[in-house]
Amino acid sequence: MDRFSPPASTSSDTTQRKVISVSELNRQAKRLLEISFPSIWIEGEISNFARPASGHWYFTLKDPSAQVRAAMFRNSNQRIRFLPKEGLQVLVRARVSLYEGRGDYQLIVDHMEEAGEGALRRAFEELKNKLAQEGLFDDSRKQPLPSMPEHVGVITSPTGAAIRDILTVMKRRFPATRVTVIPTSVQGNEAAGQIVRALQLAEKASNIDALIVGRGGGSLEDLWPFNEEVVARAIAACRLPIVSAVGHEIDFTIADFVADHRAPTPSAAAEILTQNQDDWRNTLRIYQRKLASLTNARLHLQQQTLNALRNRLRHPGQKLQEHSQRLDDLSIRLQHAMRHQLLTRHNSLISADKHLRQVSPLHLVQQLKLQNRHFDLRLNTSMQSLLSRLKQQMEHLTGQLETLSPLATLSRGYAMAQTPDGKIIRNSQAIAEGDNIKVSLAKGHLLCSVTETH
Repeated sequence: MDRFSPPASTSSDTTQRKVISVSELNRQAKRLLEISFPSIWIEGEISNFARPASGHWYFTLKDPSAQVRAAMFRNSNQRIRFLPKEGLQVLVRARVSLYEGRGDYQLIVDHMEEAGEGALRRAFEELKNKLAQEGLFDDSRKQPLPSMPEHVGVITSPTGAAIRDILTVMKRRFPATRVTVIPTSVQGNEAAGQIVRALQLAEKASNIDALIVGRGGGSLEDLWPFNEEVVARAIAACRLPIVSAVGHEIDFTIADFVADHRAPTPSAAAEILTQNQDDWRNTLRIYQRKLASLTNARLHLQQQTLNALRNRLRHPGQKLQEHSQRLDDLSIRLQHAMRHQLLTRHNSLISADKHLRQVSPLHLVQQLKLQNRHFDLRLNTSMQSLLSRLKQQMEHLTGQLETLSPLATLSRGYAMAQTPDGKIIRNSQAIAEGDNIKVSLAKGHLLCSVTETH
């Protein structure tokens, strides 16, 4: 059998060697590892956990047959909500690297969660991706929230802090909002089915305008009912606008993505679905001032119109006064005419008497006497005729005055209704039941109380 013999070294072989330092070797190895494994998820058990004054964490991650060193620097571990301890099973997200000072292969961890929660996280991501591909998270299928719901349904535990926070906020912001609590379990294996049944029950209540679905904070396992597929599909199928309010602001569930709107907390959900009553009061005050201003302007305009109509409308009493004045004028003119006629006749008589005295024949005197009697008779007849015509004219005018007088109307059995301040009532709508009115009759008046209007 031939034996292997190494070649003899020569000076030419020495010149072709590429010699690198240990530091360069570790540097290139580190670069190669970081490029090949930029970010991976690894599950294992923590051992040799150290937490020096720098705040960094150093530990070993192991399984039954192997182990690897790991480091989690302060800027990353500050986001972790639990403190790792020996023997704890965890799921970490890390990049593979190499510590050049010792040439140790290690993991640089940027996220850590307990292994049980890690399984839930994986299930969460898988369901999230599945529903996103189906379009259940699309904004196009989400309903707008009502601007001012009158009736809000709340699906949550009736004894939890979430319902107390919601009711407190709604009472403070807009106490007129009606709230119906649809009780359900929000934690445990039966919670998902109860939430689905509560959603179906809320849909049957046709007077509910919007829903709040949620609970207070807790661990991922506590919030898991809101990550169940049946709950997500029930929320997506519900015809009512839904606000998801699960946990705290940093908590996200599948229900948050499917719901029409996500609120960071239950209190925030109540804020979203209620108006601020102070804003409404201010708006009502503004409208009240505008209404008062418009009403005063309208009343002023109507008052001006009423004054103009009052100036144009003449009272029947004024017409009576005018006719009475005309009657007095005619009476005065009649008296003047009669005096003038008597004076004229008297003057004629005196003139005739003078002429008779001058002529003096008895026959002529007798004729003149007869003529005088005749003239006197004609004068009396003329005066009687004139007086009769004037009397008839005066009676005719008096009849017209009586026809126009309200008293004539009252004498025929009619009555005139007036308000206590003297305004004539022409329309029953101007008077309300219980008002007092004055009813004028032909003789006297009545004070009445209205019991019914038609």
